[in-house]
Amino acid sequence: MVQVRRVERVFGAYATIEWAGVHLHRAFGYGEVPFFDPFLMLDDFRAGDDPADYLPGFPWHPHRGIETVTYMFEGKVTHGDSMGNSGVIGTGDIQWMTAGSGIIHQEMPEPVNGRMGGFQLWVNLPKSRKMMEPRYQEVKYRQVPAATPAPGVSVKVISGELGGVRGPVQDIITSPSYFDVSMGDGVDSAAP
Repeated sequence: MVQVRRVERVFGAYATIEWAGVHLHRAFGYGEVPFFDPFLMLDDFRAGDDPADYLPGFPWHPHRGIETVTYMFEGKVTHGDSMGNSGVIGTGDIQWMTAGSGIIHQEMPEPVNGRMGGFQLWVNLPKSRKMMEPRYQEVKYRQVPAATPAPGVSVKVISGELGGVRGPVQDIITSPSYFDVSMGDGVDSAAP
């Protein structure tokens, strides 16, 4: 039986500028954190038509005691970190970085066909794991399985499990379920 819960509160994303001047929309962070613990922040960095809104990127900066999850919709992000990891994630790819005791990294966006964007989620590590060794995972879109829980509904399972389909992001501390849900035209969003 499906358990339906009441929506307690609705938050609207707000425009902000981060790091070297990237224009983005913050779905939640700062004052909203108590409602979403262990999730600290969710940014939507889908950019408009002006590359100046995102090309300054996120040059070298530190993180500690959290996990950052970057999921790309369009374009690319080039990553490098103080552990020697480097790579490029593109459309549908995921970067899952556990900062633990501390890491310095950079994420530099690049448009593809004039488009760039995705989501970044920050997840708080529990007190007992805040000083763990840092680590990095990169998952390509072709490794992400899909589930079909209802007609006209497709769910990319990034982490966690849905209908027997398990996501490829493994060995993470907080073990969240992270899904990309697509619904076809005419699908009733209230249907189980």
